[in-house]
Amino acid sequence: MEFCPKCGCVLIEKKKNFGCPRCGQVVKSKIKIESSEKIEIKPEIGIVDDKDIDVFPVVNAICPKCNHKEAYFWQSKMRAGDEAEVSFFRCTKCKNTWREYR
Repeated sequence: MEFCPKCGCVLIEKKKNFGCPRCGQVVKSKIKIESSEKIEIKPEIGIVDDKDIDVFPVVNAICPKCNHKEAYFWQSKMRAGDEAEVSFFRCTKCKNTWREYR
């Protein structure tokens, strides 16, 4: 980037040469415009997978597969909004998942 020798303003490109927009000074030589950018490498963001952590509440429910007495619990609407929610359970021991309609 070049500056005007008279007033110090940044020179801009005119028809054939560069000139100062403030005072009108004309520079006939070619101006070399360079720019640089410093890119910082950011640390990688860790991704938590569903398999790594279970954040559901634990309730007393008997697993139909291993007869363990604790399971994770969540509810979801499967169809229309006026129908009942479906309760899902996942065994804390064998990770078996089942559902109950209420």
